[in-house]
Amino acid sequence: MKKIALVLAAVVLSLNVIQAQQPAVMTSTKPGWHKIGETTASMKSEKDEIMVIGADKFKSIKLKVTDASVHIASLVVYYDGGDAENINIASDLKAGQESRVIDLKGGTREIKRVGFVYKSVPNSNNEKAHIELYGMK
Repeated sequence: MKKIALVLAAVVLSLNVIQAQQPAVMTSTKPGWHKIGETTASMKSEKDEIMVIGADKFKSIKLKVTDASVHIASLVVYYDGGDAENINIASDLKAGQESRVIDLKGGTREIKRVGFVYKSVPNSNNEKAHIELYGMK
């Protein structure tokens, strides 16, 4: 009886772990800005990547920064099909600010991931910038 209870508990625990590892994909066909990814800037690393989950197509992107300031040097947008677009940003973004709107080459495209080079701006509270990626449908 104890073995059956242990096996049952292991199965339930395994199912919970499997469900927790599956990201929820939110899709919308409505035009407008949609948050498509986010990350928190590291004080040690100067590169990061945001994976875009789902088969959505966007014509423009922008970044929004919260919690602390960050200097965004450049972005690389990786498209479905393997090609990439390098975009120079060279902009200091304070908490609460957004980057300029960046129109994607070739019109509306499916984005696989966006890599960026940044530099964290030291602050008195040692806070890290939270960076959100938005796409325009």
